[in-house]
Amino acid sequence: MPHRPVLPHFSAGRKPGAAEAASAAPAPGPSAVVVGGGISGLIAARDMARRGMAVTLLEAASAVGGCVGTHTVAGLSLDSGAESFATRSSAVSDLIEELGLSGGVVNPNRDGAWLQLSGDDVAASAQRMPQTGMLGIPADPRAPEIVRAIGRAGAARAALDRILPVGSLARKESVSLGEVVRARMGDAVLRRLVAPVVGGVYSSDPDVLDVDSVAPGLRAALTKHGSLAAAVGAMRAAAPAGSAVAGLTGGMGMLTRALEEDLAALGVKIDTGVAVESVERSGNGWIVTAAGRTLSADALVMATDGPTAVELLAGTVPELAAARPGPGPGVALVTLVVDQPDLDAHPRGTGVLVAEDVEAVDAKALTHATAKWQWLADSTGPGTHVLRLSYGRALSAATAVQAQPSPVERDDEDLFAQALADASALLQIPLGVDDVVGWDVVRWVGALPSAAVGHRDRVAAVRAAVDAVPGLEVVGAWLAGTGLAAVTADTRARIAGLADQLDQL
Repeated sequence: MPHRPVLPHFSAGRKPGAAEAASAAPAPGPSAVVVGGGISGLIAARDMARRGMAVTLLEAASAVGGCVGTHTVAGLSLDSGAESFATRSSAVSDLIEELGLSGGVVNPNRDGAWLQLSGDDVAASAQRMPQTGMLGIPADPRAPEIVRAIGRAGAARAALDRILPVGSLARKESVSLGEVVRARMGDAVLRRLVAPVVGGVYSSDPDVLDVDSVAPGLRAALTKHGSLAAAVGAMRAAAPAGSAVAGLTGGMGMLTRALEEDLAALGVKIDTGVAVESVERSGNGWIVTAAGRTLSADALVMATDGPTAVELLAGTVPELAAARPGPGPGVALVTLVVDQPDLDAHPRGTGVLVAEDVEAVDAKALTHATAKWQWLADSTGPGTHVLRLSYGRALSAATAVQAQPSPVERDDEDLFAQALADASALLQIPLGVDDVVGWDVVRWVGALPSAAVGHRDRVAAVRAAVDAVPGLEVVGAWLAGTGLAAVTADTRARIAGLADQLDQL
């Protein structure tokens, strides 16, 4: 943040004294405390420090990074959370360039993923994931791969989308993704194409998710083009060419490491293992109490999960209570490093998305990481493979009662055994305990906030309440949406606005 120096007035012919020379130095910039050291907190701290602010970041966990972290399995440093970023906006690419990491950007293997559908024969019910849609919604319901997935009757129903009137879908204040797809293309498209993709990306049910939050612009395109298929086709055509996602050589944890190093160079103080107990307004600034000590600052940025942010700000911004989000789905990621040369053939491309009604498999997705990322395959060598299986979905009202404990409640050994069985079924190559050279379980509780119906209105209410309090900003996935691109773009925009506000004080 640029600050104009305060220049004292000197009488003609007289040199300034030491005290006057000191007063001629630039005034110190405003101070800020960032609560939360996930990716949004790191970005917020960096952008404020680059504008001349004195920043302290407090993180309750023992390390920063949150969902963009790493763990070591069988001697390999692997992503413990996010392993790629969306490229349909330049938000993450711009940040990567600023941090000097552009040379490490890589695209995934072009083979793509497979789709595991229900059926008596698991192998026969698997097929390559159609590549011409968005969130599983096909741009051409009559395409051969779509017909294979949903059947001729399902394809015929989906084709009615071309002639159905748009009706009230475009006018409704809030509507779920599931309602839009079901109304336009029918249940087969929703159940066999959209639900597996949404389950893999959002760990949620399409009937729960707000269409305007997970597919911005889709309803407007539906109105403009007259059909859902045409809307999807137009939106895909308008997107940048190339892969929809990219990664970093060494994993996305490299982004967290680079941010940490940059924060250190900028003089940002990072305290980990420090849980914030309270925050309150004090005059024109803030008092933050953590670990028995207090910090004062001109600005406060809450970069925590939604429930924590609402709880800490309850006394200052009571309007947030009505917008408190429910807990997101609990997710468990089981990483297996296996020695199995038969996997060199990449039998299911870069991985498998699993339909919810596949009875033989509990996992919602499997990523064959060494098939997806060449840099990782090069580091392991032939015969050694990294598989990552994901467990946990948010349930719709129709499936509100779970038949078994949630993934975060199952013990490690149970999940390990399940992952071995699921990987064997999905990849159609038997994997036993003797094939495993290392494994780990990582649990995320509420890490994927559910953008439920009405989410956009709740975000607007939160933003309005926060904007009314000087020197305060709230960022994070619970407002920005799931994914590095959404969080990065939103955080940088909000912090720029906060910095401009402080500039004017």
